[in-house]
Amino acid sequence: MKKSFPAASEGARRRATLSDVAQMAGVSNATVSRVLAGNYPVSVTTKNRVMRAVRQLDYVVNAQARALQAGASRTIAFVLHDITGPSFAEAAAGVEEEAARYGRLCVVCTTNGSRERQSKVIDLMRAQGAEAVILIGGTDNDEESHGRLVAYARSLAAAGSRLVLCGCPPPREPLPVTVIDYDNEAGAYAATAHLLSQGHRRILFVGKGEGYTTSEARFAGYLRALTSFGIEPDPELQVVVDFSRAASVRAMREVLARQVAFTAVFAASDMTAAGCMQVLREQGRKVPEDVSVVGYDDIPMTIDMTPRLTTVHVPYRELGRAAVRHVMELDPAARQDIDHVVLGTHLMVRESVAPPAVEPA
Repeated sequence: MKKSFPAASEGARRRATLSDVAQMAGVSNATVSRVLAGNYPVSVTTKNRVMRAVRQLDYVVNAQARALQAGASRTIAFVLHDITGPSFAEAAAGVEEEAARYGRLCVVCTTNGSRERQSKVIDLMRAQGAEAVILIGGTDNDEESHGRLVAYARSLAAAGSRLVLCGCPPPREPLPVTVIDYDNEAGAYAATAHLLSQGHRRILFVGKGEGYTTSEARFAGYLRALTSFGIEPDPELQVVVDFSRAASVRAMREVLARQVAFTAVFAASDMTAAGCMQVLREQGRKVPEDVSVVGYDDIPMTIDMTPRLTTVHVPYRELGRAAVRHVMELDPAARQDIDHVVLGTHLMVRESVAPPAVEPA
């Protein structure tokens, strides 16, 4: 009886299987697996027959299944709050670029701020044998959040994986984690000091957050700069708000309604700065003639703003690259230790800052 095999054009109806390849090549399934894996001696003739069948059947190797059988998925997971955020999107691009350089697949997962979703994603990546799970962004500075990170680190390490904390400070105790951090406080100090050196003394800080590591560090840099210039911090100039544009718009309108006196704004993120500048324009205040504005992050849109925004540059793409690189090059003997790297930030001086026209009372 004549045997029939699925042609390449029939892929839409039925995908060729490993058994189809074995049948066409006249060998066992095990022999096909050995040829495809390349980890077992097979005669040249047999290998050629198998590879000819693979081409004729357009057989697609299930790389994921093979990797799982070998005990490693060659996958790196990147877990973030929201993929639409421009700074985290830059970091995601860095992770993907470096993962590809090492021949790894990058899987991007979003949590939308849900702790339950985050836990489920990490459990799934652990079960699938991901080589590393990268969490990006600041964390809540409380016992519950710390305990959760401890559990993540230990469970991933037990499975031969690695937790990477990207853009947040190291945990409070020794753990098998890699931390790729950047100097949040130093960047905020530089931004505030730049405004102070221009003559500003009433600097509104928009983006103060309670119990969140990123906003706490940026606020600390703001306070340190004021103190170093001999200026007493004024609670009236400290606005508690998240880093979104919409929240900063509402906050700035409320500040102006209270007639708070200030000549400059230090926004804790570029999106916050964009919201503040929108409201200032609505109220007839020019930037920088009436109010100077400084942001933080240096996302791509800052050079398209009018005026171009002075901001703190955070190397988000390099942050993503470093997260992958340090995991791939980690000494096996140090896998149970913490691996902490701090990247630098610097101020990008553009047109949104000028000396104050009139110093308010």
